[in-house]
Amino acid sequence: MPPASAPRGSTWRCRVADDEAEITAWALAAGRGDQDAAARFVRATQHQVRRFLAALVSPGEADDLAQETFLRAVRSLSSFAGRSSARTWLLAIARRVAVDHVRAVTARPRTVPMSDGYDGVDLSRSGFDGQIVLEQLIAALPADRREAFVATQVLGLSYAGAAEVCDCPVGTIRSRVARAREDLVAAMDSRAARGPRRGGDAAG
Repeated sequence: MPPASAPRGSTWRCRVADDEAEITAWALAAGRGDQDAAARFVRATQHQVRRFLAALVSPGEADDLAQETFLRAVRSLSSFAGRSSARTWLLAIARRVAVDHVRAVTARPRTVPMSDGYDGVDLSRSGFDGQIVLEQLIAALPADRREAFVATQVLGLSYAGAAEVCDCPVGTIRSRVARAREDLVAAMDSRAARGPRRGGDAAG
């Protein structure tokens, strides 16, 4: 499904396709040495890269990991052939950066918490109060379900694109997204059943 704030139907799909084509064209031009195209490519994708990394690792580390992602991408642009969309190609690099980071962190003694929690800084700007709670629930999903859900339901990738990013079959992505939805529904039902708890609400 498209992101909640996006237009519905064929108009939305056409706009996404046009954006994908334009971003891919910028990446191809950047690979040929066009610096203006490289700058446009970075500006067009940096928000989604950071958003993806914030979900995979943590918001506090997303900026540094996004910078590493773009450093790797710029070094590889000359070999990008456009066989997939540039956004899919870039998010696959971001995922590898996240995996490398987690491996590095878990391989050394921990002196600080590995994650400072998902604070939903970007998505909460929608003004929807429940969005912060939803972001917290998404952050609590198992890693494989979380990355599949964020890639398809938050960033708007197709299942095929998400499969390329996550390096797994399309059927696996569909299964992970379905399980993530089930987890989120169960978690939200659980929260609703508990209801708001405030000190003054309890009867003596």
